[in-house]
Amino acid sequence: MSKQRWANHIALLLGSLVTLNAAPIQAEVINRGIESGPYQEARPAPDFLQPDVKIVVGQPSPSEVNPSFLGPVLLMKSAQVDLVKGTAKLPLHKGKLASGETAWFIITDATDENLSNLHGVNYSPKLAYGFTGRNQRTATISKDGTWVFNRGKVDFKPKLSITPGAANAPFPPQAAQPGSVGDNNYTPLVKVTNATKDVLFNAPMVAFNQTEEQLNAFCNGKPNHDLVHDKVVAICPREGTVTLELTIGFTFSKPILYLSTEANDPVVATLETATYAPAMEDLPFAHEDALPGESAERIYVFVNGATGLDNPHRQGLYSALTDRRGPLNVLGGIPTINLDYSPMWRIFPAVWTEEAIKKGYRARMSDAIHIEDMGAKGYIRSLDGGSLRAVGFIVNCPVVYRVN
Repeated sequence: MSKQRWANHIALLLGSLVTLNAAPIQAEVINRGIESGPYQEARPAPDFLQPDVKIVVGQPSPSEVNPSFLGPVLLMKSAQVDLVKGTAKLPLHKGKLASGETAWFIITDATDENLSNLHGVNYSPKLAYGFTGRNQRTATISKDGTWVFNRGKVDFKPKLSITPGAANAPFPPQAAQPGSVGDNNYTPLVKVTNATKDVLFNAPMVAFNQTEEQLNAFCNGKPNHDLVHDKVVAICPREGTVTLELTIGFTFSKPILYLSTEANDPVVATLETATYAPAMEDLPFAHEDALPGESAERIYVFVNGATGLDNPHRQGLYSALTDRRGPLNVLGGIPTINLDYSPMWRIFPAVWTEEAIKKGYRARMSDAIHIEDMGAKGYIRSLDGGSLRAVGFIVNCPVVYRVN
């Protein structure tokens, strides 16, 4: 190759790099995700994903041809996602209890594929196994479309608070108070009794026994969290919408965004800014993702990962309790990647061993198989020092958006 051709080749290469680095970021993301410049495969991530995720896939992306391919995917089609603010705007539904109180709720998942497509929510067939024990909550849909629930109340008045433990070991916290608490009959899982086929919906409550007038005061934000779920950013019955904070996580090395709405343990509920729902203790807990009868999928929550916002490997509860960013949990299967998705996640607490830390093996994990491999090698253990496993905690985290 002549000197002139080399010079032209290098000039073209440098020009493409400049174009990549200068890619603009749109201020708002609605439905499809961010629009990008001409044919850039990688570009800077929007504000909310920083500093945890620096680069995202540009547009057009392979996922537009096939959602299993690389690129962004809006999983919950009814949601409007803002990647700058880290929020999702969802349809708000008004129902009531058989006893008369008003119940405001969202729908995030369904066990019927056609209905999930119709309503723009996630399809989760194995969620059908969750209709057991106190999770047998039902609703009848009246002629005017109102859902009438047989039971289940939530108290949103408690003040969310958490006091971390010692500076060198902030988890477990000294004290934890979830910001909302369900009664012994509340579960987000609801079976519609007057449908012609069995279908179970994931329908978390976001406000209880409040009038439209009271909630319309928060259409533009700044909600009173004594009245609504702590994840609510804005709620507007007159527009039929509610906006909720999202959480960053990973699944098979892909960053994702999800909601956290309920947990079956008060400390977990506090950490997740979720409703404590003791009835979820009755969810099946077979420990095998694809076993008949298992209603939940796995989520890995690191305890003692690396800390510091400037640390590219930061992850876990130690970090979250000190820097106030999310713990970057690692989820199992989600739609477009696996068949066993469920919004109910059984927590696998993951603790790096002293040996792993001394040898410099502690790093950010983003893939369930890799985590299990490190566990099998003895570098990651459970809370009690035993094998890496689920220990009884379950959290309701419907997935909304796959970033890459």
